[in-house]
Order: sequence, then structure tokens, then C-alpha cells
Amino acid sequence: MSLIEIEEVAYLYENDDSERPALQNINLQIEAGDFAVIIGSNGSGKSTLAKLLNVLLMPSSGKLTVAGLDSTIKENTWSIRQKVGMVFQNPDNQLVASIVEDDVAFGPENLGIPGAEIRERIDKALTMVGMSGFQKFAPHKLSGGQKQRIAIAGVIAMEPDCIVLDEPTAMLDPQGRKEVMETIEYLNKEKGITIVHITHFMEEAVNADQVIVMNQGKILRQGSPRDIFRHVEELKKINLDIPVVVEVAEYLRQEKVAVPDVLTVDELVKSIC
Repeated sequence: MSLIEIEEVAYLYENDDSERPALQNINLQIEAGDFAVIIGSNGSGKSTLAKLLNVLLMPSSGKLTVAGLDSTIKENTWSIRQKVGMVFQNPDNQLVASIVEDDVAFGPENLGIPGAEIRERIDKALTMVGMSGFQKFAPHKLSGGQKQRIAIAGVIAMEPDCIVLDEPTAMLDPQGRKEVMETIEYLNKEKGITIVHITHFMEEAVNADQVIVMNQGKILRQGSPRDIFRHVEELKKINLDIPVVVEVAEYLRQEKVAVPDVLTVDELVKSIC
């Protein structure tokens, strides 16, 4: 059984004047341990989908299950939220305490975890995001990338099976984005945590197990990064940028230079040489 199963899901916001639902006909499976990336332009429905995964919203129709738990059954809400943690775009909106360790402890304390175990979870979570030693720091004195890693640590401390990240790098500078992406990939590849990463930075999708392209509330296309980024013109038509390496390779092919599908600089250099 997949960790997350979505069958014919639609979502329509109440009091929305638009005739088109925010989501329609969504069918998707995410396996335990997957690194799934959802891309799409503004208004494509990707953030609405993220909120459904954490039961911040419930489907207007269709079925969404997490580890076999139906999200439309209210008694399952708390259990699903323990399995699926959420990290949002602005880290300042997620940090609630005056020192880092209290912030990371917030989630486990609400779960009723004993104090000694909370202490262990704080230290473990901060180590996993590369922030060990920052326990007594004030969050407002940290960089954007560090704040976001603290927000991720707060979710890790709750020991979820899956972390959904809704454009977590959108407000960060390039160094902050690099720090957060390295953390996300480490948690997935080394710790086996399922990741659902929503982004508008196409470079953040190249190492995913699967990429889901959304447009106007529907899944336009899904597949491996190599499969998805073959469709350069289609992605441009829905106002998505293309990874620079993919764009260069496409330009070279138009100039009659035989270049295979590439996703990284190393692949491009090797193919050209």
C-alpha cells in the first residue's frame, strides 16, 4: 500500500467566484521513502494539494488516505497530522519560541511526550538538520536558511513518516536555498523520510524520484525528472522556468549538436566532451 493515495480528488473553495475548482480529478500515489516534487505556476493548485495532505483542508469530493487512514473521517485527523508534518514558505510564521530548543520542543510537548524523550528528540532533530549546538540561540538572530532548518527540525521532532514542504525556499537567498535543499535530500536519502516538496525553482526537482506538474487544478504530467524536462515547450507554455542545464542542452540540439537528455552540469559537460 502506498503511504499516500489520492483518488479522483477535487477541491472547491467556499465563496469562490471561479467556476473552476482549485483541484479536480487528482489521482496520485506516493510511496513510503519517495522524494516527490510538485511544480506549477501560481494558481495551479499545488499549495491546495499540500494542505489536503496535512488535513488543513478536506476534499470536496474523492478520497485521500494516509497510511490507510481516510482524511474525510474527522477521528483520523490527529493521527494523519502525526504522520504528515508540514513546513511552510515563511519560517518566521512557524517559529513560536524565544530560543531554538523551546521551538523544536513545541510539537512533541503538544503530543504529550515525556520530558526526557523530548530532550533526546530536540538534540536528534537539530543534528539531522545540521543545527546541533544552536539550542540556546534566539531564532530571530539566525539567517533565513537557518530559520527554515529550525522549522524543519520542529517537524522532525514529532517523528512523522512524511514531511510536506510548501515552497520552503521561496523567501531565501541562494545560500539559504542550498542549505535547506541539502537538508531535505539528506532526510530523504539517509533517514528514509518521505518528502513532498512544492517549489517553483525547477533545479530543486532534478533529484526527485517523481515530479508532478500541475496546471489549472489538474495534474498535467508526472514522471521522473528526466521524463518531465524533455517537454521544454509544454512547460514554458504554462509559465514554468526550465533548469538552466536543460535549457542549454535544448539550445545545442536546435543548433544540430547531438546532446542527450541531461539534468546536471556534470552530465552536460561529459556529453559535450
